[in-house]
Amino acid sequence: MQRRDFLKTAAIAGAGAALMGSAAGCALGSSNKPRSYKVGGKERMKLSWERYELKLAHVFTVASYSRTTTPDIQVKLEYDGFTGYGEASMPPYLGQTYESVEAFLSKVDLSRFDDPFKIDDILTYVDSLSPGDAAAKAAVDIALHDLVGKLMGLPWWRIWGLDAAKAPDTTFTIGIDTPEVVLEKTKECADRFNILKVKVGLDNDYEMIETIRKVTNLPIAVDANQGWKDKHKALEEIFWLKEHGIVMVEQPMPKEMLDDTAWLTERSPLPIYADEAIQRLKDIPSIKGAYNGINIKLMKCTGMREAWKMLNYARTEGMDVMVGCMTETSCATTAAAHLSPAVDFADLDGNLLIANDRFRGMVVEGGRMVLPDAPGLGLELL
Repeated sequence: MQRRDFLKTAAIAGAGAALMGSAAGCALGSSNKPRSYKVGGKERMKLSWERYELKLAHVFTVASYSRTTTPDIQVKLEYDGFTGYGEASMPPYLGQTYESVEAFLSKVDLSRFDDPFKIDDILTYVDSLSPGDAAAKAAVDIALHDLVGKLMGLPWWRIWGLDAAKAPDTTFTIGIDTPEVVLEKTKECADRFNILKVKVGLDNDYEMIETIRKVTNLPIAVDANQGWKDKHKALEEIFWLKEHGIVMVEQPMPKEMLDDTAWLTERSPLPIYADEAIQRLKDIPSIKGAYNGINIKLMKCTGMREAWKMLNYARTEGMDVMVGCMTETSCATTAAAHLSPAVDFADLDGNLLIANDRFRGMVVEGGRMVLPDAPGLGLELL
């Protein structure tokens, strides 16, 4: 048997075990320079990272803050001539920083693992190092999946048994802004996408939608980012939104207001998805019945392994599934895109919102996501 054929055969078994493993997280580690691990004379995985600042193409405003940049850490995981890429994106509400991510990565000791195909063992160990640090864990999870997919010679949508042709349209996000800026942003994107996502949650929601409707009749998903506090006013607004072509509502009320959200979901003419209210697999039972669906984000759930588990568990509970992202390079958005043929909605435009992407991966053509067929994540370093 040729070496590559052997790797593929062994990896399929390893990947299957990883998918059925425990509901843990992911991570990454080593010093700031690549470190080779040797056991019995064989090279081990080498892990390294560097700081990177994502520069947004436009000021990004949601119900609780505005920003023009996002801190990010780029990760490499090297083994036997192959390199896996990952990243940790750190928008403000995650509460993670360059220092916290680097401190976590420095804890990780991969010397105990002589085989990258032991995905479940590796990521279970990494998740055990702290109760939080989701973005740092996601960085190594993504890099490990990229590496293993390359060793197998297969993209992850194939490993998961999905059909890339079923990848959905992705929404394109328009943040809260003045009518003039909103109008200009809408004109820039309306002919390139088939569905938009609009941030709401302040006192100009109606103005935002009416401004966009001057330019396009595209379907719209809205995200209130917990901005609505009165369930009766929220229900009234949702009925108005439905009349104006809105197709779903994301995180309308604060995550703590679970009973009010359940009341709203029961009466809403539009599906209600949880975002801030859902982080990881263990959170799904506590929100079941209060939301119609969940939004899975790799930076919140610790990466691809847990995202796949969340998707399948939500389906068994009869819930809809959306896959989303932060502002990220094409590394993390492409990692999430490999899940997309199995979801109801996709909001994977994080790489399109920045001006300094380092990769080419998943692309959007005619509003629809086109997944790479190359091994691993299928990334090309620019």
